[in-house]
Amino acid sequence: MTHSAPPTQGRTPAGGPGPDDGRTPRPGLSMGRVLGVPVYVSPSWFLVAVLVTVMFEGQVHGVVDRPLSYLVAFAYAVLLYGSVFVHELSHAVTARVFGLPVRSVTLHVLGGETSIEREAPTPGREFLIAFAGPLTNLVLAGLGLLAHATLALPDVALLLLEALTFANLLVGLFNLLPGLPLDGGRLVRAAVWKATGRSRSGAIFAGWVGRAVAIGCLVAGAYLATYTTAGGGVGWLALLWSALIASFIWVGATQAIRAERVRDRIPLLAARRLARRATLVTAGTPLAEAIRRAHDDHAGAIVIADHDGRPLGLVNEKAVTATPEHRRPWITAGELSRGVHDDLTLPADLAGDDLLEALRRAPASEYLLVEPDGRVYGVLAVADVDQAFTGI
Repeated sequence: MTHSAPPTQGRTPAGGPGPDDGRTPRPGLSMGRVLGVPVYVSPSWFLVAVLVTVMFEGQVHGVVDRPLSYLVAFAYAVLLYGSVFVHELSHAVTARVFGLPVRSVTLHVLGGETSIEREAPTPGREFLIAFAGPLTNLVLAGLGLLAHATLALPDVALLLLEALTFANLLVGLFNLLPGLPLDGGRLVRAAVWKATGRSRSGAIFAGWVGRAVAIGCLVAGAYLATYTTAGGGVGWLALLWSALIASFIWVGATQAIRAERVRDRIPLLAARRLARRATLVTAGTPLAEAIRRAHDDHAGAIVIADHDGRPLGLVNEKAVTATPEHRRPWITAGELSRGVHDDLTLPADLAGDDLLEALRRAPASEYLLVEPDGRVYGVLAVADVDQAFTGI
């Protein structure tokens, strides 16, 4: 279980916050809001619910006759994910206590994730947000042990209690493994951050430990597949499940490492350096003529301007490419342009986080860059910004 704090990303088994850049689609079916946090259930959860029901029904059948045993087994699947949901909600509540906006909680095939919009500002808060999830599961396991020891329960209730107690104990301990994107990895990240004063050092170290944890999960699954003989194919099922978990951990850890490398490049981003030179034409200029002028000027963009040179619109590069060459003399540049409202007009001096925030605020494919006196400097294409991050 992890919590999301851009640019860090990750999904983990049995719960935890994951990435969200503010432009991603809904992660699943909306289940409403709890404490003001949107809750979603991924369609993959229903597949897991069926699988858990079928697997657990064998135990229930020893206590309850069919078909009621299937209903009890399904109730266990729902209660199991109820524990995961409480885990995720503990991340969300702790983050909100510290003033961090929570975008959503999502339950999915391997548990869940909580999307938190900003990174914790201090290692102490990072530690507490991450630890809230496993602590919740361990508390639930402790309450289950207490209920088991003190209450006289019917056989069905006792079976559900024992299964849920074990599940919460397993989830709590597993998520304390010391590698990203698990909660334990967040704890390691916070500790290294505190010791070194650099969150980057903590994330890189915990990411590499996460890769080691992924390999460990795969090795453990292979061991079970090789040496587990009871239950027929149980060993191979363990291998497949451990391989799925290992792949998620490996991908999450790799994303965390890559995110830090991306973060290192952010201060190097400069609108002026990435800008394409622009050719200014009037709206009535034939497209073929506008393209010719751009070639002569060695420009990579075309801007629609009035006769005084004031910018009015940007000619869309994709629209130009999609226009057959024989039609270009008969289409005006203005027909393939869109207006440059304030959000699409950026200062040419923007750089680093300020530049990325401006792009997030008004998503588009191209932006007009202007000098402080209003003169056109050039055009910034998002494709060029993305290219600056390739090869990381």
